[in-house]
Amino acid sequence: MSNEVPSASDRVPFHANRRDAGVLVGFDGSDNATVALEYAAGIALRRGIRLTVATAYKVPVMIYTTLAALPHEPEDEVRRKEAEIVLTRAGQLLEGYPGEVDFRCVEGDSVGALVGLTEHAQVAVVGARGRGGFLGRVLGSVASALPAHAKCPTIVLDHRNANVHTGVAGEESEDRFALTHSAAPVVAGIDGSARSRTAVLQAALAAVEAETSLHLLMALPPLDDPLIWYPELVVDYKDLTDRRRGQLDESLRAEIAWVEGHFRTLDVDGSVKVGDPVEVLRDATRSAQLTVVGSRGRGALKSALLGSTSRALLHHAEGPVMVVPPLDDERLHDQPEQR
Repeated sequence: MSNEVPSASDRVPFHANRRDAGVLVGFDGSDNATVALEYAAGIALRRGIRLTVATAYKVPVMIYTTLAALPHEPEDEVRRKEAEIVLTRAGQLLEGYPGEVDFRCVEGDSVGALVGLTEHAQVAVVGARGRGGFLGRVLGSVASALPAHAKCPTIVLDHRNANVHTGVAGEESEDRFALTHSAAPVVAGIDGSARSRTAVLQAALAAVEAETSLHLLMALPPLDDPLIWYPELVVDYKDLTDRRRGQLDESLRAEIAWVEGHFRTLDVDGSVKVGDPVEVLRDATRSAQLTVVGSRGRGALKSALLGSTSRALLHHAEGPVMVVPPLDDERLHDQPEQR
């Protein structure tokens, strides 16, 4: 296990009470964006903070060869009006919402516009796919790129398996905006690194807000069998795996105690499962109300903005996933006591 805390240059300054955009949600009118809007509204109500609904429009570079080819209305005004219509739709879906809402229409690339706003948000929410691109894609461009560049935790969800209440329109009670209470746990994927502990802290906060438990999940990759190439080797892989699993169980107990020390009313447990990390976490998304991972873990490619596990999980998750960047948190200096 690594007790190394990321350097200040690697950490994102994060003071929740200074992030006046509150809960940021990207909205483009698609089914996924509608569910993301509802989900974000529920989080904002839970936290008692502002909901910021944003859409972006991009003005292409146009070349007109004759005066007759000039449009009657400038292209930038046309695109902005189209974006404003999208925000009007969001406003209709939020009719009767009891909290504070801010609508933002931003010129520029969707990812770049949202990344800029994440510097002022506590958490961002986007749908797995929007209206652009190829409809058959597993994950849209915004949902793929935003978690890698965002300056706050990003939640990605798909309307087909979000497991959230979807009745924003058509109900009279203001309670329709509240997230449905669930006994399902919040699951945090950990690897013992300081970066994964940053994710654990955000997962613990989500669990407290949802009044549920937190489960720390550690995956132990299976040993590849070299006997295919070296049949003369005699190795007891089960014994090696069992011994390593026992060591990780010890470390996991220390991680649980560390979390409980910072969230004393939270019910925390954990498990070590042998298997490919992506497969282990994907299985967890089927029953968790939220699965949380760090943007990067202990992988060798430290310069990658989004680690291979978190990136693959976003493509294959069967429930909401939160990706947490390396936020600056003083609690990271209080390291678990390894046994």
